[in-house]
Formats: sequence, structure tokens, C-alpha cells
Amino acid sequence: MSKTESIVRVGVAYLLAFGAGGAWLAWGPETFSLLLDGLIADLIATLVVFAASRLHKNSSFYDAYWSVLPPLLMIAWWVEIGTPANSARAWLVLGVVVFWSIRLTGNWLYAFPGLHHEDWRYPMLRAKAGKAEALADLMGIHVFPTLQVFAGMLPVYAVLTTTDRGIGWLDALALLIGIGAVTLSFVADLQMYRFAARRRPGQAMDRGLWSWSRHPNYFGEFGFWFALGLFGLAAAPQHWWWVFLGAIGMVAMFQGASIPMMEQRSLERRPDYQEIIDRVPRFVPRPPRRAKVGAA
Repeated sequence: MSKTESIVRVGVAYLLAFGAGGAWLAWGPETFSLLLDGLIADLIATLVVFAASRLHKNSSFYDAYWSVLPPLLMIAWWVEIGTPANSARAWLVLGVVVFWSIRLTGNWLYAFPGLHHEDWRYPMLRAKAGKAEALADLMGIHVFPTLQVFAGMLPVYAVLTTTDRGIGWLDALALLIGIGAVTLSFVADLQMYRFAARRRPGQAMDRGLWSWSRHPNYFGEFGFWFALGLFGLAAAPQHWWWVFLGAIGMVAMFQGASIPMMEQRSLERRPDYQEIIDRVPRFVPRPPRRAKVGAA
């Protein structure tokens, strides 16, 4: 299947998914909680994408859902809540979310080879589950990331539902961190693509941003969700205890699952990766250590 046909199929699945989620918001039974309505609509859309994944025997159908959903969810909440259109903080948040969404979705469009390819982690997760592979596919590959992203969107909900506080220095800081984090991820991906185009077999990346962090793209992703938390804190400081839950969940997922899997794969495929581990920071960028003289 060609890349173009694959993208069309994914796009059709997403249209059906968002249509199903939107139908719930428009005509579903009242829950008297817009936050719960948004979660249910999000999960309904996820189930549609899951059905498409199973139909095509490829869970990478879900990959772009992570980046396409947030701006649509924010707009849906904004319309339902009726927050004044001149809410400066809401417009700032929407701008950062759209910037992030364009960057990450564009990265997926560039790197996605087509539905003949599936993310290497998904077959591994299904194989470990044995007879429960369908459940692992549903919960681990589809529902869990949806819940992660929804938690990351909680501060956006706080921004839209709390409009009595004007913008201030904390909003400026959130904007700076959000734009900077997305830009950092973009530059990291660009550097990796350029390196991959001419690297030697088995060579590991340790140049540019990747010489300061072994996973600068993940650090940038965390920075984006942290920025949303700062916007939520600026809007509703009384909710300080939950506006950062999404960012905390993201860094826990990166540190506990994503990074260890990537590191193990690199150690198996790239002979010099251990030397990079020894001198390049794992997550937070900082100047690398000097390589040990005479190290094996």
C-alpha cells in the first residue's frame, strides 16, 4: 500500500472517529459535566481508531491521533463553554497547542512510510500479552495514550472555565516555554533526519542537541505539556494540585517506558551507544561529559 493511500485511510478513520465523538457531544445524554463529556467523546473516537487498527492489522493507525486531537478538543470545549472570544489567555493557549499539533503531525506525515510499516514497539507489546493481545492493543496502545493526552489537556479546561484572572508574567513564561519546547523538538527531529540520511550502519546519533541529551525530542514534548500546566496555574492557582498531572504523567511515561525501550534497542543495534550513555545526559539537556581517555 502506498504512502498516499495509507494517509487517506488514516484520514478517513479519523474523520469517522471525530464524527462519532462529536455526535456524542452534540446529541449524547447529558452528564452535567463538560469535562466528562469530553473524555467520553475522546474514548469513543479512540474506539473507532482502534477498530480501524484491527481491521488493517496495524496499530500505527493511532500514531497521529495523539497530535490531532488536542486542538479539536480545546475548540469543542471552547464552543460548549462559550468563553468570551476575546479571552487573551485562551487564544495564547490555542496558539501554542496548534503550533505543537502542526509540528508533531507534520513530523508524522514526513516519517510515516505507509501502512506496510508498524511501530516496532507494538508487535512487541502484543506478543508479550499472548492470548490477551487484543486487550493489550486496546488498552496499552490506544486507550492509555488517550488518557495521557486527556490528562495533559486538564489545564486547558481550567483556562477555558476560569476567566476572572487577567494575563500576567506566568502566562508569558508559559508561552516562552511552550514555543521553545516545540521548537526544540522540531530542531531535534530535523537533526536526526539529516543524520539518518548519511550515517554509517550501527552509528549512533550524538551531534547537535543530541550531544546534550540522548532524547531531546522527549524533553521538548514534556516541556510543551509543562507549559500547558503553567497556563492552567495562571488561570486557576487554586487548582495547582491537578493542572500538572498531565505533565507528570508524560515524564513518568518517558522515563519509565519510552526511553528504556529506545535505549535497549539502541544498545542492541549500535555498538557505540554505551559510550554515548556514559557521557550524554539521558533527558534534561546539559553539556556532555568528556569521554574517558583509553576507554574500551
